[in-house]
Amino acid sequence: MTQGPRGSVAAAGAVVATLLAAVGLATSRADVVALALPIALTVALGAGRARRSHPPTVSTGAPERDDDGVVRTRLEIAGEGGPVHATVVLGSVRARDIVVADGDEVTAESPARHSGTWTPVSASARAIDLDAGEAGDSTAPHIVEQALPPAERRIRALPVPARLSGAHGAHPGRRPGQGGDFRDIHPFAPGDELRRVDWKATARLAHRTGELFVRRVDALSDATIAIVVDATVDIGEVVATWPSGDPDGGGTTSLDLAREAARSIGAAGIANGDRVALHELGVGGRILRAGGGARHRARLVNAAATLGVRDPARLSARTPPVGPGAVVYVVSTLLDGPSSELALSWAAAGHLVVVVDVLPSLDEARLSASERDALRLVRAEREETVRALRRARVEVVRWADDGPRALETLARRPS
Repeated sequence: MTQGPRGSVAAAGAVVATLLAAVGLATSRADVVALALPIALTVALGAGRARRSHPPTVSTGAPERDDDGVVRTRLEIAGEGGPVHATVVLGSVRARDIVVADGDEVTAESPARHSGTWTPVSASARAIDLDAGEAGDSTAPHIVEQALPPAERRIRALPVPARLSGAHGAHPGRRPGQGGDFRDIHPFAPGDELRRVDWKATARLAHRTGELFVRRVDALSDATIAIVVDATVDIGEVVATWPSGDPDGGGTTSLDLAREAARSIGAAGIANGDRVALHELGVGGRILRAGGGARHRARLVNAAATLGVRDPARLSARTPPVGPGAVVYVVSTLLDGPSSELALSWAAAGHLVVVVDVLPSLDEARLSASERDALRLVRAEREETVRALRRARVEVVRWADDGPRALETLARRPS
């Protein structure tokens, strides 16, 4: 506890008690000595209570998000029986000061404006004495972190490569097997199943006794999908907030759209029986290896929810591993060179590459004349990048302009 007004009063009381006792002893006045006793006792009790005091504690429950996007977090503040002053910061922006009784529970409400990792609430507390105006030292902030998953938009069909190598899935393959469309009528060979014998075709085509013909179908195959997210840039709709990077005043950001696109594309691929991988560009970017099934889908949702801004240093030197025959979705704002260069290199290697443009719809309000000129230059450079990608037969889809429907349109095109 720090020495506040009560500490000064206690020191003065000790001095008064000492002086009274000294005067009483010197003058042999027992009544004067008796006056010093209650003062000394009060000072001693106060000092003992100060020595026994401990900082209050702050504990929290799991944050819960409602349908309106408000995250509620339960806080329990415990002291030593006295009141507690707590400072609660909501969403890393708004601070609130409250005074609660020992053991009280309060609920902090923070509006969630973006997906991804954020701090809905942090709280610190200190014990106070309302009578004496004394306050203790504040505890270290108790910080609550949460990863908000992005929304998932339904995509009924995704583009797949012309040649599929998987042995399972929902896509028509190019080799004989089971589950697909009719392939041909073929003479019976070792390994063929008797139940595949087409008796009508045998009666029509057999030229000798014992000759059989079977009806063959194509196998169903799966594709490998690699989602490569450029996490080195996060800009909002309001261009005026780009220099400051204000996430609350900038509206929907490019990483909001990137998280949503990554989750939606991955969920659609897994629903089709495909194997999905997620790569995060930038220093420290993670790699989620290709997989399928419900558990892998949960891992994909968590990876998409925790996508954050990464350092772009050495981005061009770090090429994510992409297996042969994979479909590559490059999720980027196309404001830098390395992500588009990676897309061009994968297209040159024979991969089917789709660039998902996650630049938000821009709000140019509050821009000066020079800032508008700079924005025109940025847009001109982006348009040149898009033209270079399309010349290399790389499809570019704007996610903000109903990206799921654009991907379904690509899926219907003949390969």
